Amino acid sequence: MKFHFKNIEIDLLFARLALQSVPDNMSLVDVDLLKNLDYKCVKSLNGCRVTEDILNLVPKPESFRLALRAIKLWAKRRGCYSNSLGFLGGVSWAILMARVCQLYPKAAPATLVHKFFRVFDQWKWPTPVMLRHPEEIPSANLPFPVWDARVNPGDRAHLMPILTPTFPQQNSTFNVSHSTKTVMADEIKSGLQKCDDIFAGKADWNLLFEPSEFFHRYKHYIVVQASAATTKEHLEWIGLVESKIRHLVANLERMPHIDLVHINPHSYSHVNKEQNPLMTQWLIGMSFAKQDSQGSQSAKINLDLTDPIQRFVHVVYQVAASNELVTETMLVDATHVRRRQLAEFISPVILKQGRKRGKKTSVSLLDGSNNTIGSSFNDSIKNNTGENWEQNPRKRLTPTLSESESSQEPAKKQCTELYGVVDSQCF
Repeated sequence: MKFHFKNIEIDLLFARLALQSVPDNMSLVDVDLLKNLDYKCVKSLNGCRVTEDILNLVPKPESFRLALRAIKLWAKRRGCYSNSLGFLGGVSWAILMARVCQLYPKAAPATLVHKFFRVFDQWKWPTPVMLRHPEEIPSANLPFPVWDARVNPGDRAHLMPILTPTFPQQNSTFNVSHSTKTVMADEIKSGLQKCDDIFAGKADWNLLFEPSEFFHRYKHYIVVQASAATTKEHLEWIGLVESKIRHLVANLERMPHIDLVHINPHSYSHVNKEQNPLMTQWLIGMSFAKQDSQGSQSAKINLDLTDPIQRFVHVVYQVAASNELVTETMLVDATHVRRRQLAEFISPVILKQGRKRGKKTSVSLLDGSNNTIGSSFNDSIKNNTGENWEQNPRKRLTPTLSESESSQEPAKKQCTELYGVVDSQCF
């Protein structure tokens, strides 16, 4: 069950334990708790178990939390935060940041954010991201399936495997497609460039959290619309439609001449909300290949999108019928539009998002506090000598690692495994 509580998104899961009572101080990491449970309960329980395990595997939990909040805010602002639509969800971003914390165990939060973009800009996908090796994860010989590309042929098709650190370890990014992977790779590269400018003193932290230029990036879009007659039907209907949009993205990716299919994870009301009060819209941007398969310049082509759209609509209604959900008033449709036609569907205020503005605005932290990201990083990035990072520009680029050579060896070894050489800016 998903709901909002004081502007905080919450996923509420249920799992039944084979216990007479549940003590308040019980640790869910204990693998023996999974005995005599069905696989659905194990998957539900793994959400809490993975979260607890991640906190146990990072060197400095407080630095990890602050850096992760910044990365999540960046991902939401840049349109890269949605597991159901093929991007990364909260657990995946947490595992990536935890891996960076393991590589730079003494780094301050702002440095961790910078290193996050550097590490995963150079990451060689589909090499899986792991917080610990599978051999180190206790399993108690339970018969649950685990992710292993060496054994399972289906796992080899995953594009960006990010493995949970708790048994049974699973890939948290199985929905990632070629297009969403490309979009995230471009955003990470852009984030690295922005962090380089911030640490060089050329910009402040607000640069990193600017909204996405989605509405100005493409010439062609598909508008997916879902509507219903009552509020209850609408809530159920949009959940089903949103969960199937990735099938439309996959259908479009397979079409010739389409180079990229970029789904915006945010949903929008219709511009005429009074006439369409129970309508939700999603937008998909498309870019077309400038060259054909032989490498020559493509002439003007006519591309028929009817088939992938009809297949998507058919899948939605088929699943709804099998779940006895659909009624005559539940409608879904997808329409191709050009950029200049977006104003017929989306509010002009929303369409202006991502445009360059002369006036700078501060960005608040995810907890709703009055502190900005920059000021919070400034307060938390004091190194071991008590110096402030803004007062010592050279130390902006250097994580505060231990001075002893022996304490640097594990992190050096991990950097060597990742890059092939030791990062000279870290040691």
